[in-house]
Amino acid sequence: MGLKTYIVEDNATIRDNLIATLEELVGIDAVGTAETENEAREWLGKDGQAWDLAIVDLFLKQGSGLGVLEACRNRKAQQKVIVLSNYATADIRKRCAQLGVDAVFDKSNEIDALINYCLTQ
Repeated sequence: MGLKTYIVEDNATIRDNLIATLEELVGIDAVGTAETENEAREWLGKDGQAWDLAIVDLFLKQGSGLGVLEACRNRKAQQKVIVLSNYATADIRKRCAQLGVDAVFDKSNEIDALINYCLTQ
């Protein structure tokens, strides 16, 4: 059984490709997805929700990934939250760190680093 992973990404093509890649290369178990901040906050905030890793994009159909990150601040110590975004600038990385994110990866050039991160969890 792999990492129980929840993915917050509003682009269906990116989301489906990401899940397929991580299932094949890392062996994740995709336990759910969301396209909006509200969906993600509701799912991640439920008591007893079983997840090990949340992968969050910052720009969503509704709301923002930053709101999702805020909702994850009181997660269990073993639960990891990472950001996967096309906007992984220095300022965004700093803001994500302030919100307690475990790692930030750029969609365009850090997929290998994301895979390596998942393999070490």
